[in-house]
Amino acid sequence: MLERQALLEALKKENLSDIGLNATLADLVKDIQIDNSNNVVIYMVLPKPGIEDLIKIKVFNALGDIEEINAVRLQFINPQAQMNRQPQPPQLPTMGPGLPPKRRIPGVKRVILVGSGKGGVGKSTVAANLAVALKQAGYKVGLLDADVYGPSIPTILGLKNMVVSVNDQQKIVPVEKEGLKVISIGLMLPNEDTPVIWRGPLLMKAIQQFLFDVDWGELDYLVVDLPPGTGDVQLTLAQNLLVDGAIVVTTPQDVALADVRKAVSMFQELGIPVLGLVENMAYFVCPSCGEKAFIFGKGRVENYAKEKGLEILVQIPIEPIVSSASDEGRPVVEAYPNSLTAEAFRNLASKVIQKVSV
Repeated sequence: MLERQALLEALKKENLSDIGLNATLADLVKDIQIDNSNNVVIYMVLPKPGIEDLIKIKVFNALGDIEEINAVRLQFINPQAQMNRQPQPPQLPTMGPGLPPKRRIPGVKRVILVGSGKGGVGKSTVAANLAVALKQAGYKVGLLDADVYGPSIPTILGLKNMVVSVNDQQKIVPVEKEGLKVISIGLMLPNEDTPVIWRGPLLMKAIQQFLFDVDWGELDYLVVDLPPGTGDVQLTLAQNLLVDGAIVVTTPQDVALADVRKAVSMFQELGIPVLGLVENMAYFVCPSCGEKAFIFGKGRVENYAKEKGLEILVQIPIEPIVSSASDEGRPVVEAYPNSLTAEAFRNLASKVIQKVSV
């Protein structure tokens, strides 16, 4: 049975010093309600207007490992109140008195996020091939590599020797590959070994520039490859951008699926529609007999999707050609268009087009 005290103990571990508060999440809690289905409602004091989304992200990080939780909803109360036993908290210099309204990127009709609960599940491969498949379907497409700490899109698309430029209007000009417009921090670094150590305001400013200071032109779809997990990039996008849908990538293993819960809850709480799940590395087809082998297990993702009312958009098989094509800078939908994996990515693009039309 899910206990209130267990939630409070988890919330105590999330410190708020990075936003100028000498407190933990537990200090903001006024009440916790848990129903028979383990749906949780947390009533929290908001010490300062304009930081709701930041608090939500921190709550998801704190509670994401408690598997008994079915869903979490936050209810903020007394937004002007001071915390008990705390002086008036200092102003946050990077947030200002409130948040600007969410907006569209000029010329961009639809924005699709591709995220994951953890790294190593093939998220960037999915994002790149989805973008190419949408382009092959006749749409104008851009791809934003927002995975600033591990920008792999230039490698997957064969763009490692290309760099972005700035036009006369001081807008960043995306790199183009066969009509696909691409922006990545990896296209701006001296070499691929250069680390990115940004955090907080600097990272948020960079993401805002990638969104609004880029000459995207006219696009039907902008696919955004997010960093894994939940954090500053996701928060910046949610605060600034009108997003049309999110795709969450996972693999069949329990270790990956546990983190998917956190990612799905984050998108839902931030008001971003979850289009569905992509189960990557779902099975292997024997080249001799054609039989499917579910190497990492079967049924876990289906059960979770059913529990949450989510759709599994596609199941992508394990094929060695995917890794080799990506290493060579050729998305599998272009390099091996007749493969099972390419067919799965085209099906994914069709699902996106159906769910988010232009």
